[in-house]
Amino acid sequence: MEGLTAASDIQPAQTAKAVDPDLAEAVAAGAASPEQLIARIRAYDPDADGAKITSAYLRAARRHKGQTRHSGAPYITHPIAVAEILIGLHLDVDTIVTAILHDTVEDTKLKLEAVENEFGDNVAGLVDGVTKLTQVSRARGSSKQAENLQKFVLAISKDVRVLLVKLADRLHNMQTLEHVPKSEKREAVARETLEIYAPLARRIGVQSICGELEDLSFRWVNPAAYESINRRLAATREERSGAVAEVSQELTRRLQDAGLDTRIYGREKRAYSIWRKLERRGIEFDDLADIYGFRVILQSPDECYRAMGVIHQTWRCVPERFKDFISTPKPNNYRSIHTTIVGPDNRRVELQIRTDVMDRIAEDGVAAHWKYKDKNYGFDAEEMRDVGGNPLDRLRPLVEILEHGGDPDEFLENAKLEMFTDQVFTFTPKGEVIALPSGATPLDFAYAVHTDVGDTCVGAKIHGRQRPLRTRLQNGDVVEIIRSGTPAPPPGWEDIAVTGRARSAIRRLIRRSQNDEFARIGRAIAEHAMRREGLDLAHAHLKDTLKRLDFAHEDDLFAELGRGRITGSDFVDAMFPGRKASTAIDPSSRDLISDDKARLFVRGRGLTAGVTLHFGSCCSPLPGDRIVGILQPEKGVDVHAIDCEKLGAFESEQERWLDLGWTAEANERSVGVGRVIATVDHTPGALAEIAGAVGRSNGNITGVRIVRRAHDFFDMAFDVEVLDARHLSHIVAAMRACASVVAADRARAGDLEEPDS
Repeated sequence: MEGLTAASDIQPAQTAKAVDPDLAEAVAAGAASPEQLIARIRAYDPDADGAKITSAYLRAARRHKGQTRHSGAPYITHPIAVAEILIGLHLDVDTIVTAILHDTVEDTKLKLEAVENEFGDNVAGLVDGVTKLTQVSRARGSSKQAENLQKFVLAISKDVRVLLVKLADRLHNMQTLEHVPKSEKREAVARETLEIYAPLARRIGVQSICGELEDLSFRWVNPAAYESINRRLAATREERSGAVAEVSQELTRRLQDAGLDTRIYGREKRAYSIWRKLERRGIEFDDLADIYGFRVILQSPDECYRAMGVIHQTWRCVPERFKDFISTPKPNNYRSIHTTIVGPDNRRVELQIRTDVMDRIAEDGVAAHWKYKDKNYGFDAEEMRDVGGNPLDRLRPLVEILEHGGDPDEFLENAKLEMFTDQVFTFTPKGEVIALPSGATPLDFAYAVHTDVGDTCVGAKIHGRQRPLRTRLQNGDVVEIIRSGTPAPPPGWEDIAVTGRARSAIRRLIRRSQNDEFARIGRAIAEHAMRREGLDLAHAHLKDTLKRLDFAHEDDLFAELGRGRITGSDFVDAMFPGRKASTAIDPSSRDLISDDKARLFVRGRGLTAGVTLHFGSCCSPLPGDRIVGILQPEKGVDVHAIDCEKLGAFESEQERWLDLGWTAEANERSVGVGRVIATVDHTPGALAEIAGAVGRSNGNITGVRIVRRAHDFFDMAFDVEVLDARHLSHIVAAMRACASVVAADRARAGDLEEPDS
């Protein structure tokens, strides 16, 4: 349905007599009368409850009496216009009544209970949902808007009609946005429409609303580009009109000769669509070949494929522009064959080949499935599934992002990531289609299948071959996810993921892992603090301690200890109220953290690198090194080699020192990164000689940088993958044996600092 409009098809002069003065005011201002609305609804739903429409109209007109729009028109013209847009989508009576009443609870003194008593639970629930959504637009500041978008997603996931009413409301507001006096407010509303409402409309397939929202927003977000595109379109419209007619006639003749009954019409692309294409391709307007497209409408999918064959045998096809969305529908149920041919006069012609049913779904999306069934008019979910999927599934990832928690701004960021997507279509080994945004990785694929699959993903196979998780997926890729038994987020996972759904799930997993690990750190701190008092935490009763420190559960208390928000002394003080430290602890009494006293971080506590365990870049500790940990508030534990110079800064903070040990697994199977600082002659082939020596010693150079530069030599830092400290010592010896190496040593704190200028 191109160019949805709120204007009635029937002029006010044709309406029945409007006895009620409130109705007379609305009709005189250009709003459709109740009789006009009822007539249009009964054109597709003959049994529609006209009395319900009239009652809602009267209620809204009286409640909004005295209120005006920015244009000066009576406010009632707005909800009636919203109702007309939804009538154009052939929605049910309750949805139309909701549209008429949608601002009464928010902007007048009408109570929701009164709506429920007069119009029923269904309408009251819809009005309540739309009322809450109104706050999304009125919120000021990104955090407030983000919080309200969360409410928005919850409401629309329960009943998609809430979203349809809100989209129609936003469409009419955008159609009248020029009356808003402040330009900055116009731009803010338009930008919000582009970022939230238009993508949501596309997500449920209502392209008729999405396209108009985008164009109307484009006018205010980028007025110069909007005017430029429309000026160029107007200039080319007349000169191309003959060519459009010629192509349409030739297509019709060819298909009719092949025995196909078809309807063909050309359409000019929208300004915003053209602008996005120019930006994406980096081309000029004159280089754009497909300003006009043609829709070829047939009776069945079989005829669509026959028509495609006739067209491709008559004109050359542009291979990279062919897409079959009939065999592989888009997630919002969009189905059509797209092809571009080199037509008459060597002109490129873009074609969309589809049936009437496909065309309605392409324009109206989920709204196309309102129809008569079992003598009742309403949403037909079964038909929607039968024609190729459920566009409402497109809303579920947003609900999942909400369920993963995190702050509202994080939700808004991930929701926008989820909505702004050009798609690729991938497959599970069983042939199930998984639609993902362009640039998505196997990790995004795993989370699209299920959150548990993503959480336990450790690798992937594409077309049977193991590939890195950073691989960008292509159309047609068959992806198999390799899983482990335990959810664990390796460092850098969030940078691999593209979809908001995956990124929010990864953040949730990291938060959960951090909380668990902070709790383990905290328990170890508590054990250490208790042992200093000659007591055993295992035999302690924490019920009173939890009350004193205002925690509901032990894990919450230990997590705060692990984060450094509570000290070990605070914990003991809460265990024994009134306790006073008799003497200050001498920080030099390092036996407090020795192995024979209290190993706080015993092997097997299960801290995760990159989550709560962070290896100091100053000393790059490796298995075989004696290591200690420094508790960093809100971060976790920084691990240092025992001889690291950085430890001197913590001499007076004994409570933050933790004695650590390498697990047996780390000693036997781990791969770490050691750093070597080498002075290298400035001679050709020096780097190749060093790389060869490292390789022969079974090391792998992962990074190189110049620390200091002189005329005839360089000080260079090498990051080398090694098994342990002993392995790194062997590699250092191998590097020293190179003719081009003047000196080589394991890097320590200070070695990599830039020299004073």
